[in-house]
Amino acid sequence: MSSIAFGVALDTAWVRPASAHVKWFCAYDVAGQPDHLKQVLCPNFGFLLGVSLVALFAGALLEGTPLGDAMLRAFDRATRHVRDNLETIFRAAVGFFFISIWAVGGILLTPELKTQSIFMGAIQLGIAASMLSRRTMPLGGLGIFILYGVATWNYGIFHLADYPVFLGVGTYLILVGTQSTFFGERPIDMLRWAAGITLMWASIEKWAYPEWSYPLLTLHPEMTFGYSPQFYMLAAGMVEFALAFALLWTPLVRRVAAVLLAEIFISAVFEFGKIDLIGHSLIVIALFAIIADDARSPVGFRRPWVLPLSYASALVLFLALYYEGHAVLFGTAIL
Repeated sequence: MSSIAFGVALDTAWVRPASAHVKWFCAYDVAGQPDHLKQVLCPNFGFLLGVSLVALFAGALLEGTPLGDAMLRAFDRATRHVRDNLETIFRAAVGFFFISIWAVGGILLTPELKTQSIFMGAIQLGIAASMLSRRTMPLGGLGIFILYGVATWNYGIFHLADYPVFLGVGTYLILVGTQSTFFGERPIDMLRWAAGITLMWASIEKWAYPEWSYPLLTLHPEMTFGYSPQFYMLAAGMVEFALAFALLWTPLVRRVAAVLLAEIFISAVFEFGKIDLIGHSLIVIALFAIIADDARSPVGFRRPWVLPLSYASALVLFLALYYEGHAVLFGTAIL
């Protein structure tokens, strides 16, 4: 049984639909009936949950050991250049992203969010231009909030719940530009939380609407590693949820998770091309920032034994928010 668990964990660590946003490539219906919770919470779900919990708990145990300390120091040495130049790298990435979607045209924030407004294009160019100076970065952050607000107005709050990472990027730009914190939280922490929440929400969508991804799996059957599409989508969602949750945990756990997520996102570019490259460029840069972050937690902060309860609570919370929110907004059944 343990060999099977390790095999599943190893195989699903490289699931590419966990990074390719299905709404950019396949037909979808946000208002449609999601799979009932009783279909999602099946024995395979429980098995995958157990595997992910064991992996997370092992990482949490490793954190306070001499090996864990050595790994953190290795991370610090390997990422020093990124850390020393993070603001410049981040500004360049934001400029690249908004110039790219402006050049493609008709895109509000992500490929499925459409606009014909010239004014929205002007805001995108303005955001890119604001990256030329630290003093104008807050204007770029404000521009991102405006675009997010327009997208929410046009597509609804449930659809835009896929993309709180943009709010994190906007907040990061404002805080870095003004050299301030958000009630004591550093800019990188706000970005990290936004990235984690974004990916945890996206993982629930993989369980609620696995059929959206089936055309991709038909075109790229090698991605399933021989598993059934149903099991594969359960595994893809669990891997994504576990790694996203890990972004909110202690330094070593979140840095390792960010490395794995960044590798998944980057590898997906070779499969899905420039749309994936542009669309996920900001979250990849956010992951690089998390990898390079050398902040340490106080001794005893988030002890390993707290992790199982926290992980289970996060899973229940996001399942409840997704399904209850969908039921309230669209009148769909839960069970």
